[in-house]
Amino acid sequence: MRRLFGEARRERGQWRVDVEAHVAIRLRRLFPRVSERPGVIWIEDNDEICCDLDWFFGRYPVTIPDEDEKYMLLRASSFRRRTESFSMVLSGEVAPRNFQLALPPRLYQQVAADLWLRSGGLLVVDELGLGKTVVALAGLTAAETRPALVVVPTHLQHQWASECRKFAPDLKVHILRTGKPYDIVQTENSNNGRSKVVPLEKSMLEGRPKQRQLFAEDDRFPDVIITTYHKLKGWAEVLAPVLNGMVYDEVHELRREESLKYEAAKFLSEKVSYSLGLSGSPIVNYGGELWSIMNVLKPDCLGSRYEFQREWCHQSFGNNYKVKIRDPKAFGLYMREAGLMIRRTRKDVGRELPEVIIVPHHVDCNEKALSGLDDSVAELARTILEQGGAPLAKGQAARDLDWRLRQATGIAKAPYVAAFVKMLLESDETVVLFGWHREVYEIWKDALKDYKPAFFTGTETPQQKEASKEAFLSGKTKLLIMSLRAGSGIDGLQRVCRTTVFGELDWSPAIHEQGIGRLHRDGQTDTVTAYFLQADEGSDPVIADVLGVKLQQIEGFRDPDGPLVRQLATDMDRVKKLAESFLQQFAGRTKDEKKPAKAALTGN
Repeated sequence: MRRLFGEARRERGQWRVDVEAHVAIRLRRLFPRVSERPGVIWIEDNDEICCDLDWFFGRYPVTIPDEDEKYMLLRASSFRRRTESFSMVLSGEVAPRNFQLALPPRLYQQVAADLWLRSGGLLVVDELGLGKTVVALAGLTAAETRPALVVVPTHLQHQWASECRKFAPDLKVHILRTGKPYDIVQTENSNNGRSKVVPLEKSMLEGRPKQRQLFAEDDRFPDVIITTYHKLKGWAEVLAPVLNGMVYDEVHELRREESLKYEAAKFLSEKVSYSLGLSGSPIVNYGGELWSIMNVLKPDCLGSRYEFQREWCHQSFGNNYKVKIRDPKAFGLYMREAGLMIRRTRKDVGRELPEVIIVPHHVDCNEKALSGLDDSVAELARTILEQGGAPLAKGQAARDLDWRLRQATGIAKAPYVAAFVKMLLESDETVVLFGWHREVYEIWKDALKDYKPAFFTGTETPQQKEASKEAFLSGKTKLLIMSLRAGSGIDGLQRVCRTTVFGELDWSPAIHEQGIGRLHRDGQTDTVTAYFLQADEGSDPVIADVLGVKLQQIEGFRDPDGPLVRQLATDMDRVKKLAESFLQQFAGRTKDEKKPAKAALTGN
């Protein structure tokens, strides 16, 4: 008779395993995800866990209810098939599906689209400019993924519609106009020949089959619906019954669970069969952001957040995305082998561009702008650095200090940044200039007014941003001023520009990488040069130092062979450095200014 070591069963979405003590020790040793509580072991349920448990119970047999055993074997088999098929497609042993686009996709794009259909949920982290949009459109030509909702940053709606018309003209596309639902199966208004918008009740969609029949050519449900992250909440419940696929462009928008757009995306992805995330830089700041993203694309694929943090991160408590992955290189390798992510570089696919030339360049700054930071800023610095204290007060002080010191630094060096950009423009260069603060934009606007700069920041409407882009592409202006965190995914700038200038710095290296990627992509015929203009005072020295720190989280995850640098600093770590740096600068000013600085340092 076969020796049994205990029992196992599924309860409330988890596996409950009650086994003999020595087997429990072995199970905990082999499965870092299992609970650390004594006695019965609990472990989250997903395909990979079922596969691992199937293997483990082959060595240590247990009693399992028949229906639970069938469930485990089915999901284990599904996991094996998926990982094996991934490996075979990636290695070239199996040819990817042939996708019918008006402009044939490249082989590596077909591979990614095929892997999406095989897995149901996939994160595509191809290098910027390799055509992740085409990967999505190829997948959307498969009938099983439609109707599909494509979610994009606001400025990319029309670009996506244009790409759909170019690559898949047979697909009917509709851009959602408002965040309030209306009837998107439009009819013709005989009075003016325009489409009328009819209010849509949820009941109008309920009961309609997912695979919709086609209506008359001008009156059928769209194959592809395009919307923005901000409109997602209003449409989620209405569209959920009829969608089969979700595509999230710039999916790092979903890195924070507390947002309404995240809540809506999670709801929708749980209702559809296919979810695809696209981003060249999915980790904007912290490795823990990946759990949030993957929990939308393929729910539970990384276990609970607690399990993810315990297994992969330095920190293993709390519901916090601001955690550091212990070994980004190992985690990136796991994501690939588990069929959760695909990442190709230009070198991988034979589409290499000349290397980007990175030029750190010192600029002067107006000391008066920095000296205007008074004792109140020193008091903020002291609050941050003091031992103990209320966490909420420290957090608010950190935000205030960060904002005030970065803004002052930007203003202090703005005239010198403008002079540097003017020199480039006088040399007949076309320039994309990145900044962050409105006050800085105003200084640049006045100093560079002779060059009629176009603006693509957080102030302009989507229509104004599109007009600025067209003015730049058409040659009406040689200078485009962009916000550091605007314009992600924008295409076309590479055809007219090879030079970018970072007039202000961001804490995240991914933001700088995206900025460079707007020029360093297919269609670029020249070597791209990126100038990072840094002052010796203010926030620049600290941010420049922290930028190197954060690269570890990005590069190790995306590229197992990529360089690793120093450990990631936390938000409070970086602001403490900012506070210390400010107090040192503050204390080094005139004799009259040293007294309040000393008080701030000593707390007296």
